[in-house]
Amino acid sequence: MKILAIDTSNLVLGIAIIDQDKVIGEYITNLKKNHSVRAMPAIEMLMKECDVSPTDLTKIVVAKGPGSYTGVRIGVTIAKTLAWTLNIPLVGVSSLQVLAASAGRYFPGSVSPLFDARRGQIYTGLFKFTNGNVEQLEKDQLILAKDWVSRLSSEQEKVLFTGNDLSIHKELFETELKEIAVFADYADFNPRPSVLARLGQAMEAEEVHPFTPNYIRLVEAEANWLKANNKELKEE
Repeated sequence: MKILAIDTSNLVLGIAIIDQDKVIGEYITNLKKNHSVRAMPAIEMLMKECDVSPTDLTKIVVAKGPGSYTGVRIGVTIAKTLAWTLNIPLVGVSSLQVLAASAGRYFPGSVSPLFDARRGQIYTGLFKFTNGNVEQLEKDQLILAKDWVSRLSSEQEKVLFTGNDLSIHKELFETELKEIAVFADYADFNPRPSVLARLGQAMEAEEVHPFTPNYIRLVEAEANWLKANNKELKEE
């Protein structure tokens, strides 16, 4: 049972292949380079290196966002194309869950992975791991970092923050949350594609054609547009 995992949802490009309970290949870069040019060659290179042919694959697992709009779209498009062409199951996993599991599987408190969303905003959520199993305490969301701090200030246990964009908001967390805030080591900032594969391993397949990324920002923008236009209609 060979599973191909693909993550292009943020700056990190991650590709992995697992076979049952063994990681047989993993490729990770954290570079400002175009995923649309590099993702397929990376997949082909890793499969060749691991002596895995397309027909050996039994499932495709993709990081479905949130993150970079373009990055998420690239990964999902590749994953859908492969799943449809090879007629194998497709599974989508939260990009934030992958990041949380990569850094905090053995952390005793809760884990807050984050991606910067500019203008003081972050994509984040809250997770807790018990015996390797993950529970999502707060859904994936787009929120102002200062509002997230207010939400976490009532936590009774420590919170582990992780992600390559942590440095942008670290001072705020340190100042406002004090001893509640714990920060992952930089070696754990990259979401691991092998972890993505493991998370998707037992998940049920999703229908390929209607499968959509979780952009969050677009959903919220649409909701705000509808709210504004409904208000205008009521005032007319």
